[in-house]
Amino acid sequence: MTFTFKVNGKSTSVDVPADMPLLWVLRDVLDLKGTKYGCGIGQCGACTVHVKGTPTRSCRTPVQRVQGSEITTIEGLSADGTHPVQRAWEAVDVPQCGYCQAGQIMSAAALLARNANPSDADIDTAMNGNLCRCGTYLRIREAIHKAAAMPATDANAASRTGKSDKN
Repeated sequence: MTFTFKVNGKSTSVDVPADMPLLWVLRDVLDLKGTKYGCGIGQCGACTVHVKGTPTRSCRTPVQRVQGSEITTIEGLSADGTHPVQRAWEAVDVPQCGYCQAGQIMSAAALLARNANPSDADIDTAMNGNLCRCGTYLRIREAIHKAAAMPATDANAASRTGKSDKN
């Protein structure tokens, strides 16, 4: 079957089985390798993308469910890595192995899009489903607070609010 949706602002059509996980559509069909496979059962968060602005586990989301939707992957969060969350991640030196970081960043960006000044409890709740085997949770929290305090550039303001002229 053919499914049409937007990925990172670009209209895309794929001819794949309806039950194919979005993760594999992104990685294997569309060659967007930033979204990672972690557990395959939606528990670790490495595969997190935004579907209509909501953090979504792409390993458990059949492509038929995103028909007509707007999807943002880590590649689409910022064309040049200047989204406040990405800048804060770098400033705080969050990653160790880095494998989970795309999913962590996508969850953090979704949190800041709906809550510009989250408390520690808000961060813990929003990030609860994202596992980090290296245990960088304190740096993740620090980076989210740092990103919340950063002025967003015009391009990044759209990413943080989920609004753009492409919608």
